[in-house]
This record gives sequence, C-alpha cells and structure tokens, in this order.
Amino acid sequence: MKLPLIIAAFAAASALPALAQKNDPAADFPKHPIRIVVGFTPGGQPDIYARLISIKLGEALGQQVVIDNRPGAGGIIGAQIVVGALADGHTLLSVSSAHVTAPAVRAKMPYDTVKDLAGITRTANATYVLVVPPSLAVKSVQDLIALARAKPGQINFSSAGNGSGTHFAGEMFKQSAGIDVVHIPFKGIPESLTDTISGRVQFTMSPIGSSVSLLKDGRLRALAVTSLKRSSLYPELPTIAEAALPGFEWDSWGGILAPAKTPRAVINRLNREMVKILAMPDIIERLHGLGAEATPSTPAELDAYVARQLQIATQIAKKAGIEPQ
Repeated sequence: MKLPLIIAAFAAASALPALAQKNDPAADFPKHPIRIVVGFTPGGQPDIYARLISIKLGEALGQQVVIDNRPGAGGIIGAQIVVGALADGHTLLSVSSAHVTAPAVRAKMPYDTVKDLAGITRTANATYVLVVPPSLAVKSVQDLIALARAKPGQINFSSAGNGSGTHFAGEMFKQSAGIDVVHIPFKGIPESLTDTISGRVQFTMSPIGSSVSLLKDGRLRALAVTSLKRSSLYPELPTIAEAALPGFEWDSWGGILAPAKTPRAVINRLNREMVKILAMPDIIERLHGLGAEATPSTPAELDAYVARQLQIATQIAKKAGIEPQ
C-alpha cells in the first residue's frame, strides 16, 4: 500500500472512536446535574423513592442528582414540567399510582400520560392495608362485606381525597364486593386515618407505611392487604384476594420517567444504574422498613404497566360514576 493511502487509512481509523462518541448521546451523559421532579410534597412515596435513588445515582454518574418538589393537582404540575423539559435525560419524573388516577378523573389533561413520557424503571411497590376501627365488630374481610350488605348505604369509607390512590382502592373494593358504601374524602391520609380511628368512618385503605404505628398501638385493626401476595411487613395478614375476592389487586407503586423523546441510549444508561441501585441490600432494607419492596423493571415494562394501570383506573372511575372535572 502506498504511503498516502496508509496515512489516509490510519486517519480514518483514528476518527472512528470520536465519530462513534459523537453519534452516541449516552457517551458523555450526564453533562450537568440531573433533576428528579416530584409532583408532591416531601415525605410521600414518590419523594422518598427518588431520594433513596438520588445519592447513589449521582455517585454512579459522577454528577449531582437533585430532588425538585413541585406539588399540585395530584402530581400533574410536576409531570407537566418534565413533559416540557429538554429531552436529554437531565430532567426526570418520580411518579406514584396518582400518575394514572389523576387523568382518570379529569376531563382534560395538559399532556398525554402514555405518549408524552417514557419509562425508565419501576422503583418500588407498597401495598395498602384494609383497616377498621377496633370498635367495629368485624374481624375479617368477609365480616366487613357481610356488614355492608346488611346495611346498604350506611357504611362509610374514607380516603386521602377524590382521585387519590386510597380512593381508587376503596372504589375497587366496593365494586369487587358488590356493596353499597359511601365514600368520604379528606385532605390527606392523616385526616382519613383519624376519622377511621374514631369510628366516624368504618374502613379505609391505608398505605401500609402510614398505619404501622397505629396498628401496633391497637388504634386500628388490619383485615387484609390489597396486593396480590402477602406483605413481608405483615406476613400474617391475608390478601383481599385470598380472603374474599379472588384476583383483587391494587398497589401503591412508584416509577421514574423521562420526556418521551429522550434518546434510548440515555434511558438505557439510566435504567442500568437505577436497577443496580434498587438491588443493593441497604436500599432493599430501607424500603422494607417502609413496607415497600423494590420492583426494578425494563423501560418497556414500565411503559406497558402505566398504560395498563391507566386503563384499570379509567374503568374504575367510570363504574364509580366519578364525573371528570
């Protein structure tokens, strides 16, 4: 080979790594700190899950990961911020089941829940627990259903507000059991639990982490959990599915999303790092203390899960006669 050809071939070969890096958006990702938007106040599940991941994710990526709480409209304000952000992987969204219940009770959304956001991974699942006041003469799910059938329209259940996960858990129970019970919405979970403790309402679906101390103190009685399998925090409690209503399942779940047009290579990079973090023993232990279990997934699995949960929530709202606002 002549010398000019050798030099040209060498130059072309030397340029290949740089060209590959230029064409790979994940090669120099992240370029600056990553922001995880949470559409709720600090202390809720989507906030806690994001914070558990953030420090270790920052260490893995070599950039700071900050949590940005933007509460309002059942998580819609936070989601809208992320939908409108630059789709480069530097702005992410931590969601809960409210991500699918909110659009189920609203006539118009500022974004498409399925099309405008792309899944990275599910984070964790935490079951709800069906609780009643100790003063109520029921000891099982079957007892509660029998009481409701004997007193149609006279049994109340509380929730953390219209369209909340606790509201939908109660509506699903009502529909699955075929009972006539009255929904009493409150401003939040603490208020909902307070009126259940007092006996002014007869039952509620509480996030298991919110009711641990109340159950231990005997201020509430637990009948069952809403997940399809028993909770590792209360393994002695049956599931609603095994106690009375086969197939019943309604979890409080979490996930991390990105703007829909985020490069697939960046999403895959984030997925790999987050899945590693969710498998770490200390993270698993901390989640267990919250009554939750790590549920890492592929991006495609989260996308499919969101679409399926939105369909279920929409069906529940329609059957419950919840008029979109």
